[in-house]
Amino acid sequence: MLIGVPTEIKNNEFRVGLTPDSVSSIVNSGHTVFIQKGAGLGIGFTDENYTNSGALIINSAKEVYQKSELIIKVKEPVESEYEYLHKDLTLFTYLHLAADSDMAKKFIETGVRGIAYETVTSDDGSMPLLAPMSAIAGQISIIVGSYHLLKHNNGKGVLIGGMNDIAPRTISIIGGGVAGTEALSKALDNKAHVKVIDLSQKRLDELKEKFGTNNMEYILSTPESIKDAVSESDLVIGAVYIPGKEAPQIVTSEMISNMKPGSVIVDISIDQGGCIETSNPTTHDAPTFLVNDVVHYCVTNMPGAVPLTATLALNKATLSYILEIANNGIETTLNKNPHIKNGLNCENGQPKHPGVLEIFNK
Repeated sequence: MLIGVPTEIKNNEFRVGLTPDSVSSIVNSGHTVFIQKGAGLGIGFTDENYTNSGALIINSAKEVYQKSELIIKVKEPVESEYEYLHKDLTLFTYLHLAADSDMAKKFIETGVRGIAYETVTSDDGSMPLLAPMSAIAGQISIIVGSYHLLKHNNGKGVLIGGMNDIAPRTISIIGGGVAGTEALSKALDNKAHVKVIDLSQKRLDELKEKFGTNNMEYILSTPESIKDAVSESDLVIGAVYIPGKEAPQIVTSEMISNMKPGSVIVDISIDQGGCIETSNPTTHDAPTFLVNDVVHYCVTNMPGAVPLTATLALNKATLSYILEIANNGIETTLNKNPHIKNGLNCENGQPKHPGVLEIFNK
């Protein structure tokens, strides 16, 4: 199979779809890999590293797309890449189409096949290709949330952890999945007081068994419980994910207006549209904005802040799936592997995933 890896061009995005080690595994399985010149330089992977692994270096993104049957990326295409999409091409990457109707319509218009990392499933119902980036985003949420609580960042001017007889600050984490769990762990490491909110009592019980009750509250999600938790919090982490669908806005603007000035919100769910009504997508260049004097951090590619770690973690998760697709062919793989088929968001000008279908049924 002819496999291409273009350079990521989203704002401050230095991750790359394949590492040299992954390229070596794919080439040794009998496939051809095209790498755009300089694709890995941002994280220390040189063109020589890739050629030594068996890749062919291609000068432009246009050529990579033209030569390839399968494109491996990290993030969804940006507008300048739409011209490269066509019906004989398959993209395997994070897509988040439910949060971007314009991009979804372009995918349908061009007929490109899109297989989304974030909707590929496993036997236990989890999302194995989403999980590593969710875990990283969860950890980063506490780092950036703490940083933006500093006074010079329009924050309250507080540390999240207690000091001597100074009480710890309160962090509310909405969603007890992979991202929320990592955020919870990181918050406790920093000695914060944590409220975790989830729709599932079973999940709350699992978290309680794992993390105990010291500096912890486990809260069943209702509009009233979210409202109370948000108003009492110094930092709110939005970590809601419904596979392939636009995130529900469960934190309202009224709830935000009840937060104290200098409080901080980190909306991890912004990739899927955001679970906080006042959220809007931001970039690493300009990551925050204020609403009612509450700092909002809504960067759509949070793991891009640690691109080397994120690339290594992503490749560890994706390589076996890429090899399965390459070795067996795209059509055969989709027919035989229901978990990869769950990643199919669109093909031949038709939406295939329920979350994408909802865009066209609104």
